[in-house]
Amino acid sequence: MPPTLVLYTRRECRLCEEAKAQLRAQFPRLPVEEVDVDADPALAARHGVEVPVAFLGEVKAFKYRLDPARLRRLLAGG
Repeated sequence: MPPTLVLYTRRECRLCEEAKAQLRAQFPRLPVEEVDVDADPALAARHGVEVPVAFLGEVKAFKYRLDPARLRRLLAGG
């Protein structure tokens, strides 16, 4: 089973919606844990307007726009 991608988002964020749609279309089996940064003041302070941002473990997978090739490399262990 692939690792879980943690996707930090917020409501009414066009880029967040685009990233979620691309993830569902291109990585349908990848578990995604979506976290609303505005639900936690510490997360809102840490990420500010820099969403969407996604992590595989401690590694930043992407920020703002999904890079499918980079995400595939990260999932493959590279």
